[in-house]
Amino acid sequence: MGLLLNLFFTFLKIGAVSFGGGYAMIPFIQREIITNHGWISSNDFMDIIGISQMTPGPVAINSATFVGYKVDGVLGSAFATIGVVFMSFVLVSIASKAMDKFKESKILKGALQAMRPVLIALIIQAFYDLALEAYVDFKAIIITVIVGFILFRTKIHPILSIVIAAILGIIIYGGF
Repeated sequence: MGLLLNLFFTFLKIGAVSFGGGYAMIPFIQREIITNHGWISSNDFMDIIGISQMTPGPVAINSATFVGYKVDGVLGSAFATIGVVFMSFVLVSIASKAMDKFKESKILKGALQAMRPVLIALIIQAFYDLALEAYVDFKAIIITVIVGFILFRTKIHPILSIVIAAILGIIIYGGF
């Protein structure tokens, strides 16, 4: 039961202090599950982020579910998932009432405006940390450039870009 509670409270903390959605939460999740607890390896974390991108739902929830399962099976995934969403549920319930009351407040508008650049910085940090793990060789950079070019030039659906990357990976890394 101790491990389950540890999963719950760890992901509760992640959910409580992480603003800006899943991508902004990645550095917090990474620090907690790899550095602080050692529950999974950096490679496993990269796989979890990749899988979280391919499955429906927010990255933070999918990550919590996968990490929880890896650490302590189905119960671990349930405790981690409930932990990561609990504070958001409570805060959104409170904030929705407060936002109606204070929506014209200059203080609230200023605070929300000031958070935007920080969220971008958190996303950039997550990109940087993940890039250090993902770019193990020149082939990975080639795949990134090709898929990035296709994404920016054609505006294809992100899922199709993942499929293209997988096909390129099979071809480039010699899966055929």
